[in-house]
Amino acid sequence: MKRIVCLISGRGSNLAAILRTAESERWATEIPAAVVAVISNRADAAGLAVAAAHGVPAAVLEHQSFASREQFDARLAEAIEAHRADLVVLAGFMRVLGGAFVNRFCGRLVNVHPSLLPAFPGLATHRRALAAGVRVHGATVHFVSGDVDGGAIIAQAALGVLPEDNEETLAARVLQREHVLLPRCVRWLCEGRVALQNGRVVTRDLAADHLALLG
Repeated sequence: MKRIVCLISGRGSNLAAILRTAESERWATEIPAAVVAVISNRADAAGLAVAAAHGVPAAVLEHQSFASREQFDARLAEAIEAHRADLVVLAGFMRVLGGAFVNRFCGRLVNVHPSLLPAFPGLATHRRALAAGVRVHGATVHFVSGDVDGGAIIAQAALGVLPEDNEETLAARVLQREHVLLPRCVRWLCEGRVALQNGRVVTRDLAADHLALLG
């Protein structure tokens, strides 16, 4: 059984997408894999209720309760290791993790970002995409590295920017793509079809799946 720990900070829509996909595709019997824990850095995160609704144990580690980023990262790492995680998924986790943490989970730590990296790393991606006048936007799932949103890319989902798009409508459409892209990448990782080797993504038997995500 591949054991997945999801980290969240807010509404948990990507967490919900992973859990729905796991249930509908019967990951426990087909891969097998399961989300064994959810950890939030905010006690008011709506995603905690998502975890509870799916019967997944959840915990809160508020970063404000720690004197330093390093202390928070160390306690978070301990909590993850307690669940014997094979994969750690940042599913809307709004904290930058330090180098020691990233190195500890190298190759099993992934993030979803709302842009077609390397374009628009960081925050306010949709506003910046509209201001830049891009015609194609989307989402990226990548391994986490020491550079913010700079890790090796696993897969991307693209969409056209509409003339009538504003920041809110574009964000909503990109989020729909995230809800397909992230669970699919998590499944690939659990199946061993994607891995990180020497800083590069290596894959097997993914051509058709990748093309489907770009439609």
